[in-house]
Amino acid sequence: MAYNINKIRSYFPVLNQQVYNKPMVYLDSAASAQKPVQVLMKEEKLHNDYYGNIHRAAHFMADKATADFEAVRDKIQKFINAESREEIIFTKGTTESINLVAHSFGEKFLTEGDEIIVSEMEHHSNIVPWQIVAERKGAKVIKFPFNDLGVLQLNLLPKLINKKTKLIAVAHVSNVLGTINPVSEIIEIAHKNNVAVCIDGAQAVQHTTVDVQKLDADFYAFSAHKMYGPNGVGVLYGKKKWLEKMPPYQGGGEMISEVSFEKTTFNEIPYKFEAGTPNITSVIAFGAAVDLLIKAGISEIAAWENELLEYATQKLKLINGLKIYGEAPKKSSVISFNIEGIHSYDLGMLLDKLGIAVRTGHHCADTVMQHFGIQGTVRISFGIYTTKEEIDIFLEALNKVILMF
Repeated sequence: MAYNINKIRSYFPVLNQQVYNKPMVYLDSAASAQKPVQVLMKEEKLHNDYYGNIHRAAHFMADKATADFEAVRDKIQKFINAESREEIIFTKGTTESINLVAHSFGEKFLTEGDEIIVSEMEHHSNIVPWQIVAERKGAKVIKFPFNDLGVLQLNLLPKLINKKTKLIAVAHVSNVLGTINPVSEIIEIAHKNNVAVCIDGAQAVQHTTVDVQKLDADFYAFSAHKMYGPNGVGVLYGKKKWLEKMPPYQGGGEMISEVSFEKTTFNEIPYKFEAGTPNITSVIAFGAAVDLLIKAGISEIAAWENELLEYATQKLKLINGLKIYGEAPKKSSVISFNIEGIHSYDLGMLLDKLGIAVRTGHHCADTVMQHFGIQGTVRISFGIYTTKEEIDIFLEALNKVILMF
């Protein structure tokens, strides 16, 4: 089936505008994707027609909101092929999902001297929570390194694991290098040693098919706003065997069964981890974003974005003084680069004046920058709506900026 880019773009009117009297080219989808009309209309419909607080009321609007909210849980379960809907927890985003695992898994299973292996290419949200829990419990964080191509050194992993290793934290796809990590192999090695694995899937689920049962993942976290959905919503998938043993992350309404001053008993999963009123509107609208991804076809999206990735990579390699960071054989739709003699921030600012939206800086991945001995990069990232024509416009603008220097 041919990828209908024009149809896809028709869902995103925000893309059809000018900035600084130039056609806008949005190449920052890895940071946050634009929202389609289906998502915006769903939010508006909820507030216009049937908003009510979910789970606890007995009136029509609350009942309908509850049904729609829980239907999204079912949709996510199917989308990532979780075994059960109880394994789908709604959070504020990938960051909160990983903090939840670090806090609750750490509270239950970590003791003094234990170790957590964290890959060197992680986003800060998959490093800092483990450092915090390690300090609290007297545990250690161990680095899982990558090479200069941006490939994790998988051969070192068995040597890093020992009897004190309790968990491995790794990104499915690097937000800086674009590397698609061998998470299946990592999980297989971990499980042979009775070690759990927490996967940051924020840069993966919108670009490639994710089957958590096939992966045998223990935990898998991702965010709605990177999947063309609303801000402030994320998902944590966790195996029942872990979630049922882990203590709650937060206390409040809905996560309880009974409360007295003598004792509180907790609700069943997933509600044990969903304290308070959730982001009802955004979760329901998130369902519309998932529908769009399903309709477009994840395989078709992956093929299109890979075509864009190869096209842009080959064009960039023709530019003198340009260095790409992350040249793994298996990559997703992210390219990070620098140009000799031009600061990444200056480059980004000048591209912006030419209508090109890119990302600059360390991308919340200081350990990646430290590996290469740099302060930051320029990053371009593609979405389902990106075109080859936009890449050409970006390349033309980039060459103009280079000439300025």
